[in-house]
Amino acid sequence: MQTGRGIFAAFVIGALLAGCVATPPPPPPPPAAQKPPPFVEFGTASYYGAEFNHKRTAAGEAFNMNELTAAHRTLPLNSKVRVTNLENGRSVIVRINDRGPFDKHRIIDLSAKAARELGMTHDGTARVKLELVNEGEAAL
Repeated sequence: MQTGRGIFAAFVIGALLAGCVATPPPPPPPPAAQKPPPFVEFGTASYYGAEFNHKRTAAGEAFNMNELTAAHRTLPLNSKVRVTNLENGRSVIVRINDRGPFDKHRIIDLSAKAARELGMTHDGTARVKLELVNEGEAAL
C-alpha cells in the first residue's frame, strides 16, 4: 500500500510540476513606429514670372504666375510647403507643381505671386526656410 501511495504521490507531484513548466517571456513589443523627421531645408529661393506664364509644368498644368505655386527638385508634386523669407520673416504656403530650379545654388523657384508675398521681387532671390506642410502625390 505504501508503494501505491508513493506512486500516486509521484504522479500528483509530476502533474503539478508539468503545469509549472516555464514558458518563455512574450516577445517585446515592436518599437514605436518612428516618425521621419519633418522636411526642413534652408537655401536660396528665386522666382519665375511672365516669360513662363502658361507654359506646361511637371504636374501637367499651365503655369500661372498669379497662383501660389513653386518648383522643387525632389518633393512630391502637389506637396504644400511653407516658405519663410529669413530676411524679413514673411512666409507663404505654396503648392509644388513643377520641377526645378535648375540653378544648383537655389532650392526653390517660386511663382511671382509667392515672391511678392515674401517681399523678394526687388532682389529676385532671398534666403529662405522650407517646411513641408503636407506631402502630396502626383496626379496620374
